[in-house]
Amino acid sequence: MSKHFATLICILAISFSTVTSAQTSGLFTVNRDQVLGKLLKKYLEELHYRKVKIDDDLSQKAFNQYIEKLDYSKQFLLKSDVAELSKYKLKMDDQMLDGVYPIIEKSFNIMMERIKKAEALREKFFKSEFTFDADESIEIDPKKRDFAKNEKEFEDYWRRSFKQSVLSRYTSILEDQEELKNPKKKKDEEKKDKKHQKKDKDEGKILTEKEIVVKAHEAIAKKYQRYFERELQEERDDFMDKFYNSVTEIFDPHTNYFAPKKKEDFDIDMSGSLEGIGAVLTEDEGYIKVNQIVPGGAAWRQKELEVDDLILAVSEGGSEDVVDLVGMRVDDAVRYIRGKKDTIVKLQVKKADGSRKTIPIKRDVVVIGASFTKGSVLELDGLKMKIGYIHVPKFYREFGGDVNCTADVKNELIRLKKQNVDGVILDLRNNGGGALTDAKEMSGLFIEKGPIVQIRDGADRTEVLTDTDKSVEYNGPLIVMINRFSASASEIVAAALQDYGRAVIVGGAQSHGKGTVQQVISLDNGFMSSMVSEKLGALKLTVQKFYRINGDSTQYKGVTPDIIIPDQFSYIENREKDLKYSLPWDRVEAKKYTKWNGPKYSLDKLKKRSEGRVKKNARLQKINDNVSYLKKRKDDTKVTLNLKQWLKEEKENKKMVEKLKLDDENKGLTVTHFEESLKAHETVREGEEKQWQEDFKQRKEDWVETLRKDAGLEEAMYILADLIEQTSKKMVYTSGK
Repeated sequence: MSKHFATLICILAISFSTVTSAQTSGLFTVNRDQVLGKLLKKYLEELHYRKVKIDDDLSQKAFNQYIEKLDYSKQFLLKSDVAELSKYKLKMDDQMLDGVYPIIEKSFNIMMERIKKAEALREKFFKSEFTFDADESIEIDPKKRDFAKNEKEFEDYWRRSFKQSVLSRYTSILEDQEELKNPKKKKDEEKKDKKHQKKDKDEGKILTEKEIVVKAHEAIAKKYQRYFERELQEERDDFMDKFYNSVTEIFDPHTNYFAPKKKEDFDIDMSGSLEGIGAVLTEDEGYIKVNQIVPGGAAWRQKELEVDDLILAVSEGGSEDVVDLVGMRVDDAVRYIRGKKDTIVKLQVKKADGSRKTIPIKRDVVVIGASFTKGSVLELDGLKMKIGYIHVPKFYREFGGDVNCTADVKNELIRLKKQNVDGVILDLRNNGGGALTDAKEMSGLFIEKGPIVQIRDGADRTEVLTDTDKSVEYNGPLIVMINRFSASASEIVAAALQDYGRAVIVGGAQSHGKGTVQQVISLDNGFMSSMVSEKLGALKLTVQKFYRINGDSTQYKGVTPDIIIPDQFSYIENREKDLKYSLPWDRVEAKKYTKWNGPKYSLDKLKKRSEGRVKKNARLQKINDNVSYLKKRKDDTKVTLNLKQWLKEEKENKKMVEKLKLDDENKGLTVTHFEESLKAHETVREGEEKQWQEDFKQRKEDWVETLRKDAGLEEAMYILADLIEQTSKKMVYTSGK
């Protein structure tokens, strides 16, 4: 914590000391809501980077956020309900100070009433079976729908929603039946899923048409019954969480209030001790979305779950006890997905292309070695050179220990230099950041000395992190790869090496654009917390912002590569600029720094040659075609409820997905000298040597296969070859390249 920040917290503690001794001596009690509301208001206004007052203007924006949190799928509230709640639109700020929340009481009662009505409709509609021959559809994107005008529209929405779910389950069972009728395909699938502990009672049984229809209806009726039961179990405190976070999110998307239960989840996640699937999940318009696959985790090894997948439902092993996650809060959803090591969880997932898939994952702790830096020597047919490749999945640092990513990158550079590589590729794609110390020190491995990043707080005080070590671990040709999932510390390294002219940055059109620093403050340790017996939770808020040494912020705009190549994730709207109320881009004064005095090259020539190759590269063009198709699918949110049309669209979609599958390997890529880094920081427990050897063999094969499938890496190798050719004046291409 900075000195300025600590001083500010001290001032706040004094400002709260106006409470009299009578209030703390038990003569009368202080309401928890009164304390929490005042405490959050004070911390947000005084400590947040964005100096915003919690007033009527903010209250109006927070009200809109609150309505989204209440019913972001627009499936429960009527327009009249929203109108009734809107009388509190300018009162949320006042309610925080008063500690009296009529909007909570009112919205709680309305929601409970609407959920009960939806449950009554479930009972009504599932008394008979749906038919799927009518020409009708349902709009599944809430942004393209409005709240129901009246009870009639409310009922029609739920009828279509139930019908769409039954149709989806019906076609899913049909697919399973097709597999049963195709023994070879079924056998292949069973190999992937051989570790299931329990079997569905209908598994292996050919069902009649009537049995399929009945099974689909029963499953969906049960799914919604449980969904409504869970919704009805929400308590007043759950609505208070929605209220407070509606306010915090107006400051910026990374500022959140953690109720005591959520604070426990946050602590578990930060400790890394959680056993589960190894994926970071987030809420997205009523769905649980995969935001990140943790390197070394169960999902990372299983390979089928991907970033941007929507998890619709979850079950244990082969159990029929399916829990619907649609509309569930992420902290509740993870409680169903977590579980003991070696148990199976089955995720029903909707892919970005609209297809649905059931993915079985064996829960496990993260394989630590897999989440560390790895290096290899790469040789490609047609290139007369050896390339050093270093992949950094995150900026990790064991504070108080010896393990950190900078030391690992340094060791990889030493190993690669011994192999006489001609150039190095530093891969920061999908790296969400981490320890700021390593952003500075890792940059310093490639330059002599100088400023790396500027950090400014809300009081316009600027601190500069500087590399003071004159030694350079590697001074040869360097490429840094980034994509839209490269954030925070990754962007700092890429930006610094770009500003110094030390490396050519290669990747998608823009990195993530998260250039902010968050601080977590426990609300249970201060003077005010002693006035109440209940725990208050914690507040995570943005306190600082990153700036490049050229003065530009990395916030919002991120880092633009020197050479842009196709990015398979470019259709996803998940960057900082895509988030509501994200902090804007701006500039500060540039710092003095000395450009890298290495061999000169023409960036324009590098770009031109890369553009020519990309146009001719079938794998890279497939990425562009895939992105175009996924963008179209993403925008096509009206779903048919006609069985024939549904099956026709699904068939066309699967055909296109298969055609655009990005799994082609370049067998001309040779990958060597990576075993040592794959073993880094791993210990083999006694009695598990044989299993470890088997796992390690598989990991080696997976590593090579992953690199051979990476068309972007292949193009980065050619760009590096062009760079070497320009700077060394030696031919590195064979004839015809």
